Amino acid sequence: MLPVDKTAVAAAFGRAASHYQQHDELQRLSANALLEMLPQKAFTSVLDAGCGPGSNSRLWSALGSRVTALDLSSLMLEEAVRQNSAQHYVEADIEAMPLADRQFDLAWSNLAVQWCESLPTALAELFRVVRPGGRVAFSTLLADSLPELNQAWQAVDGRSHANRFLPHQHILAALEAYRFEGQTHSFCLTFDDALSAMRSLKGIGATHLHEGRAAQTLTRAHLQQLQLAWPKQQGRCALTYHIFTGVIDRD
Repeated sequence: MLPVDKTAVAAAFGRAASHYQQHDELQRLSANALLEMLPQKAFTSVLDAGCGPGSNSRLWSALGSRVTALDLSSLMLEEAVRQNSAQHYVEADIEAMPLADRQFDLAWSNLAVQWCESLPTALAELFRVVRPGGRVAFSTLLADSLPELNQAWQAVDGRSHANRFLPHQHILAALEAYRFEGQTHSFCLTFDDALSAMRSLKGIGATHLHEGRAAQTLTRAHLQQLQLAWPKQQGRCALTYHIFTGVIDRD
């Protein structure tokens, strides 16, 4: 994976904290797909790693779990606290969590590890904090997500504007050491126009580029070009996401 500027990632998500839930349809779809892979049982203690504003933390709390919400962004954690999402809150990096070994029944991470520098390191940390008999459940974006965004921007400046996420085979390689189940999913969201599609990305904080370039300022001319070049589905601007969901069992 490419080096990741964690400060920039935290800042991008922090800017989105107060309005994240207005744009989190993909996160909800991914969470539902991941939930379907878990057994219908109670998890006494849950780590929500990359909790954002705490939507999934609140879900687990409502099911009776004791939840620790962890996020890289202090502003996201503040929003999670404001909404009384969990019982404990930790500002930390998934790749270096200040948490004791073997303390959770479930380590849950929905669409967060794609912002980590090393998927094997992130998975090892999530596995470390799960007790024997527990599970790690995670989802992450796959390579070739957001092709419409790249196609539209190619017409504007000839450059890619979506991050390069890991291909499926690299994720499977990172999972070789574990007993796991994995599934792939494709979700296509559509929007009235290019501006709405771009706002959906900004609204969830997904504007930091792994290559280090800042997201380009949108001018009226850019928007006109993007609108013309953006691939449409029944007249609406599409964003397609490919997602891997995985569950690791700890014996």
